[in-house]
Amino acid sequence: MLDLLTDCVWTLAAPRPFMGLQFGVRMTIVRLPDGALWVHSPVAPTPELVAEVDALGPVRHLVAPNKLHHLWIGAWKAAYPQATVHAPPGLATKRKDLHIDRPLADADPAWGGALEPLPLLGIPQFDETCFLHRDSGTLIAADLVLALPHPVTHWWTRSYLKMAGIHGRPMGCSLVHKLAVRDRRAFRASVDAVIAADWQRLVVAHGQVVERADVHELLSESYAWLAAP
Repeated sequence: MLDLLTDCVWTLAAPRPFMGLQFGVRMTIVRLPDGALWVHSPVAPTPELVAEVDALGPVRHLVAPNKLHHLWIGAWKAAYPQATVHAPPGLATKRKDLHIDRPLADADPAWGGALEPLPLLGIPQFDETCFLHRDSGTLIAADLVLALPHPVTHWWTRSYLKMAGIHGRPMGCSLVHKLAVRDRRAFRASVDAVIAADWQRLVVAHGQVVERADVHELLSESYAWLAAP
């Protein structure tokens, strides 16, 4: 079930309709230097998936990367009560049932320096933090961009991508993302910091893992609509 990206990074793509759209969703697992597992945007913890994850190591960190990707955090916390829950502070008002142990703004020393948080400011509806896994050169994100495989056969999903102006492109921003920006200067600076960071592989929650020599250029093009401050 899990796809191995490097010797310490795995992903799993799963179907998940959203407002009739077929974007799918992807979780990412990183094995930290101490052998503990860091689970980003987890999907439903089926018995088969839990058994596969347990074979990799102990789950110690559960990450809701923004205010939208949190659906299964509670179920994973129930399965791994010793795990630390990392989430945007604002998620607490939306998920009163979920105890957030650490906010995403800063790196947890327990990560052993393996992951660098890159917060996306100026878009409070999402309040997302991306993560740079230095050793593998992997940027782990949730809704930074859509990177859906082509061709897109589902008519409503295809229509949505056309409305967003990204149909047929390797990646691009969703309409919701564009409309959610509240501080363009802060968001532009955050995106520029992500683009400038040292990574070669992009993992997003909706779509394919992007491993191309021009991945930085593609991400920059995806945000050409966001005028420079």
